[in-house]
Amino acid sequence: MIDLKIVRDDPDLVRTSQRTRGEDPGLVDALLDADAARRAAIVDADTLRSEQKALGKQVGKAQGEEKQALLAKGKELAEQVKAAVARQSEADAAASKAHRAISNIVAPEAPAGGEDDYIVLEHVGEPREIENPKDHLELGESLGLLDMERGAKVSGSRFYFLTGQGAFLQLGLLNMAAQKAAANGFTLMVPPVLVRPEVMEGTGFLGAHADEVYHLDKDDDLYLVGTSEVPLAGYHMDEILDLSDGPKRYAGWSTCFRREAGSYGKDTRGIIRVHQFDKVEGFIYCKPEDAEAEHRRLLGWEKDMLAAIDVPYRVIDVAGGDLGSSASRKFDCEAWVPTQNTYRELTSTSNCTTFQARRLSIRYRDENGKPQTAATLNGTLATTRWLVAILENHQQPDGSVKLPPELAKFVGTDVLTPR
Repeated sequence: MIDLKIVRDDPDLVRTSQRTRGEDPGLVDALLDADAARRAAIVDADTLRSEQKALGKQVGKAQGEEKQALLAKGKELAEQVKAAVARQSEADAAASKAHRAISNIVAPEAPAGGEDDYIVLEHVGEPREIENPKDHLELGESLGLLDMERGAKVSGSRFYFLTGQGAFLQLGLLNMAAQKAAANGFTLMVPPVLVRPEVMEGTGFLGAHADEVYHLDKDDDLYLVGTSEVPLAGYHMDEILDLSDGPKRYAGWSTCFRREAGSYGKDTRGIIRVHQFDKVEGFIYCKPEDAEAEHRRLLGWEKDMLAAIDVPYRVIDVAGGDLGSSASRKFDCEAWVPTQNTYRELTSTSNCTTFQARRLSIRYRDENGKPQTAATLNGTLATTRWLVAILENHQQPDGSVKLPPELAKFVGTDVLTPR
């Protein structure tokens, strides 16, 4: 959730953010009304409780008929208190619902507009000329790395098997990401991939994109995560962190699940858009004043990983209208895909400021010992989709794929050759 004080003190800032996102600015007024109603309900309930307490003292001193009259009034007042507490509870729930309906405030530096209004910050590397390039699926099948047909037979469309060296390629890639993360001060985690509703909701994934999430609703009421950002955000839920020595950094290695609702007909070939994949995700807790610098560091670590797989890529500043509800600003790194003659997203890093931590009650103590809301950030360090860029950019005329040296050390071979 965003800071309610900002909504009260500068509602126009929040309305502008809502418009930048293409969302309803009227939600700000709905929250202000709900907040006013909640505060009025609290005053009413507190006033009646005070009257009840004062009456109780009078009853203790009264005698005879006076006492009986006071007891009758006390009974009536107790009913009024009960009704006021119920109204307060309803007002609290309404205010919380209105509060959670508003997305994070878009950073003023983020570009305005929608999906196509990003700003390219830099290009790294030059796409090389490849005569008659094969796409990653053709390469994967000819090299014995990938089996889409049997994946669909076993689980349906958008599922696959990584086979032989394909499995080693993914494991090597993710292991390289894990080792690099650890070298940069991240604690490696293998988190649960099923989480409770309050954790999924707290990270902002049950809003506009809830249809992307798999839900086990019959007996369990648990959600399959689409990124280890979710369990890592929940890891310190309802805690006060010690950030006196700097940010807490975690790297989560997990299998991820996405329904890909609304993507019918998009990227149906290969493993660009699938229901299940593996990923190493960086996640950071820090003081709000450190969040912007940590965001730049996360981007730097992502670029270091992309340098290790040696593919051309560009960095984009994502427009406000294309941000997830939790993100204030987001940078994507998009790699060149030769057969598509375009750049496709490989990494994403978001500064979520205090939005998630406020929902999940994650705090730290400031220099005066007072609890304050922490900030959270996340960023991709490697994922299955990277195999697309690796295979297509490093294919050789004879149908083999020559792996870049740093990655090859983790895979156990320099060259992937046809079967």
